[in-house]
Amino acid sequence: MIRILGIDPGSRLTGFGIIEVQGNQLQCISTGCVRVNGDDLAGKLKVIFAGISELIEEFRPQEVAIENIFMHRNADSALKLGQARGAAISAVATQSIPVHEYTPSEIKKAIVGKGNASKEQVQHMVKALLNLNRIPQSDAADALAAALCHGHLRNQPMQIERRRRGGRWKTL
Repeated sequence: MIRILGIDPGSRLTGFGIIEVQGNQLQCISTGCVRVNGDDLAGKLKVIFAGISELIEEFRPQEVAIENIFMHRNADSALKLGQARGAAISAVATQSIPVHEYTPSEIKKAIVGKGNASKEQVQHMVKALLNLNRIPQSDAADALAAALCHGHLRNQPMQIERRRRGGRWKTL
């Protein structure tokens, strides 16, 4: 059995989802969002760092999957997302937990079957795959999708080769 923490970084809401994977069995342990208020950048990053640190302490994941940055229409938004992502990764790194990065299209393809799936399609499939009673909030669903993506791909030969070559897809 492996426990995976999925993270969907954001400067206002950082989604999280914790799943357990045992063979083909998937179970949602916890999901939600770290809510960030205020305008002070350092304070926001501290809240994200502390929130992820608390989750790690409480749930003890063995691996973490996080959504990689994609270019926004606005460079300022991409910078803020990168900073939130850095705070989350720093919280994980202080606990020496392996971090695995996936692009939004990799996550969508693993969960829905196509890399350009809508948010609603991702939410629906996350609900179905984890047998949840209700559709999770968008940020939480994205975090659960990252965890599910990693759960599905973590032992595949291409994924192992990807890790060995520094996180980028390479042909063998």
